[in-house]
Amino acid sequence: MAKRGIITDYSGEPLRPGDLIAYSCRESNRVRMADAYVLDTKTEKFKGRLIPFLLVKPTGAESGFTRRKSMRSVWIVVEHVRLIESGSLDPQELADMLNGK
Repeated sequence: MAKRGIITDYSGEPLRPGDLIAYSCRESNRVRMADAYVLDTKTEKFKGRLIPFLLVKPTGAESGFTRRKSMRSVWIVVEHVRLIESGSLDPQELADMLNGK
């Protein structure tokens, strides 16, 4: 289990903005694995439990033979997420992604 206040992947590694992750996502009727950068984190209360969320920006590297239609940032639940590389974006690159540059 993780300490309070730290959002972790399923193996217990802490997730922070700027990290490179792999997560499962849907493409029509299929599920694929995609790589993305973490831009922001938040938690929301649902039925008395805190649910962690990540704002991620896909990199374009993913499984499957059909291309992703949109490279927009999306909020995902931290249920099927695995850390690939911690701190892969420097603070300037992260700020540019958040500002849409």
